[in-house]
Amino acid sequence: MTNTRRTWNEILKKVRGKEGNIIPVLRTVPLFEGLAFRDLKKIELIAHERTFMPDEVVFQERQPGSGMYFIKKGVIELTKTINDERVKIAELGEGEFFGEMSLIENYPRSAQATAVVKTEVLGIFRPDFFDLIDRNPRLGSKILLKLSERLANRLRKTTEMKLKEIE
Repeated sequence: MTNTRRTWNEILKKVRGKEGNIIPVLRTVPLFEGLAFRDLKKIELIAHERTFMPDEVVFQERQPGSGMYFIKKGVIELTKTINDERVKIAELGEGEFFGEMSLIENYPRSAQATAVVKTEVLGIFRPDFFDLIDRNPRLGSKILLKLSERLANRLRKTTEMKLKEIE
């Protein structure tokens, strides 16, 4: 089968509504919790699959952010430079996501993301996400609400940690 024919077959599979290997991953992501199959299909159309090898950098700290990632399989380590030293701030596994702040703001990355083992991810990039919001505001609102809840929860935990340090 030629590359062109294979590409069209992949596009037609997505359009016809068959559940490929992306929708099961999207179903595990808290941002998409409770979404209907038709909404997940719209997200699937903008999701990009990528595999990172061990020690491969997904994105660098201070690099402009362009999108977020969902871990399909594998492990991602998030590190931050503190006093010229790389400090591990989190290790994320299957079903978790990272880089979500870049969907809502155009600001440099606050950490570096690196694959620990061979890791398969789905990426959703800012231009595609905003196009989805323009085409389907209801769906966009649902996702943005979940994203806001996630960021508010993270801020709350950070505040609690800081208060414990002061006490």
